[in-house]
Amino acid sequence: MREPAYFVLASLQDGPLHGYGIIERAAELSGGRVRLATGALYSALDRLTRQGYLRLVCEKTVAGREHRAYGLTGAGLTALHAEAERMEQASQVASAAGRRAAVGSIVVVGGRVRVVSKAARRDFRSRGEQS
Repeated sequence: MREPAYFVLASLQDGPLHGYGIIERAAELSGGRVRLATGALYSALDRLTRQGYLRLVCEKTVAGREHRAYGLTGAGLTALHAEAERMEQASQVASAAGRRAAVGSIVVVGGRVRVVSKAARRDFRSRGEQS
């Protein structure tokens, strides 16, 4: 699932919203990373509705303009939670790999024991220090 679609679904967890409300909530939830343009939003809403993740809750015309409010379906909430779980698992894999890469070895420098990165260990060796 792409990030904009994820944040559209996430923005509707607390209840139905109209388009502008979804744009604002998605930006808020993403820390400003996701800024949905109107055209992109309505394309996503149409696609997510066709997939059964959203439903049209309310439609009315105000001053000649249509206002639609969308809400999550059960399938949409399930998809949102499944994507959150997938991202959490992916994050754990990357975090574990980063920790393994960061701790290269334990080094004794001037009688002091330090845990250093692989890059720092290379620096010690290049300067002729013991590791």
